[in-house]
Amino acid sequence: MTSRNKNLVPGSLFGGMLLVVGCCIGAGMLALPVLIGLAGFFPSLLMLIAAWAFMTYTGCLLIEVNGWFEGPVNLLSMVKEGLGKTAYGIAWATYLLLFYSLLVAYVSASGAIFSSILQALFHIQISDQMASLIFTLLLGWIIYLGTGTVDLVNRFLMIGLITAYVALIAVGIMKVEPHNLAHIHFGKLFLSLPVLVVSFGFQNLVPSLITYMREDLQRVKHAIVGGSFIVLIIYLLWCLVILGVVPPEQLADYYNQGKEATSALTSTTSPFLINSSRLFAFFAIITSFLPIGLTLAHFLADGFHVIPTRQKMRWLVLLTIVPPLLLGLFYPTFFFKALSFAGGICAMILFGIFPVAMAWIGRYKKGETSNYHVGGGKFALVIAFLFASFVLICELVRVF
Repeated sequence: MTSRNKNLVPGSLFGGMLLVVGCCIGAGMLALPVLIGLAGFFPSLLMLIAAWAFMTYTGCLLIEVNGWFEGPVNLLSMVKEGLGKTAYGIAWATYLLLFYSLLVAYVSASGAIFSSILQALFHIQISDQMASLIFTLLLGWIIYLGTGTVDLVNRFLMIGLITAYVALIAVGIMKVEPHNLAHIHFGKLFLSLPVLVVSFGFQNLVPSLITYMREDLQRVKHAIVGGSFIVLIIYLLWCLVILGVVPPEQLADYYNQGKEATSALTSTTSPFLINSSRLFAFFAIITSFLPIGLTLAHFLADGFHVIPTRQKMRWLVLLTIVPPLLLGLFYPTFFFKALSFAGGICAMILFGIFPVAMAWIGRYKKGETSNYHVGGGKFALVIAFLFASFVLICELVRVF
């Protein structure tokens, strides 16, 4: 492994943990209580912990694999070098599907959220489809303005997201009804796994974290484990409040309608809780849409081998937002299906099967070593592969 940056001070461990948290928290969180509510809070704790453990483990595998390379790399270049050109082509296509699936989910959920915000704050009444159109075009314009604008807007929105979340939890925890948490339906237990997996999706961040930590791989591991554990607690409290406040049969209705969790809170008698939930959903959608949209635009620029100048960026942004916009407008109930496809297929291939395969081949066929090694040996790799394959097969059966 190269020794570049060894004499520089590593980045803050707490800062690295916050980067992981920021990468995970987003619009996928809006789907979790509804999906978890179908099986029940306590049975779904197993799925929540399993998804966290799996994604944390594969994230640590990527740290190990990254340590085998000289110079900065990303996940795609690791796949190309470790698994060959065919796997690289699959990874490239899967990344594209992942980005588009997430944007379809965000567009599908944005209409009802944005229209309710306009109605509540400005007494403007428009259809959900028109709200989705305005919402997507507005965010597309921000993406067109560039990374600096997206970063600035996103920082202010993250403040709103955190404030709305804290308000929701603080007020909602006092309104939890224990009998709502007693619901159990084991037949729906695995339904939440794909969305849980994509909601812990921080693997893209691993190469950047390694650079930030000046290649101190142990510190990167601590940042990933600590950051993902914070996310686990955030999700746990979030699901506890929603499932404790909203009756399970009502959550089932919202699932069938393709509506996200905060929509269910509009039936409560607390105006503060209703408005906080609307704002949280609004901020969660935008803070997810902007970085994903910007990343996809740059990903397309790289794929088409074009420099994202202001003129080229116009077409890249259109190519980024128009396909998910059309799907979201014509299929407004695609929220759960799009997130499930993103997690069950795309994330399982990119963040599950590929890291395991690269670690196996690198360790046991190529004899690669670095100053960081994930424990568990072959047994842990086999368990992770079986878990990823199970989720992938379940999602393929659901789709086809």
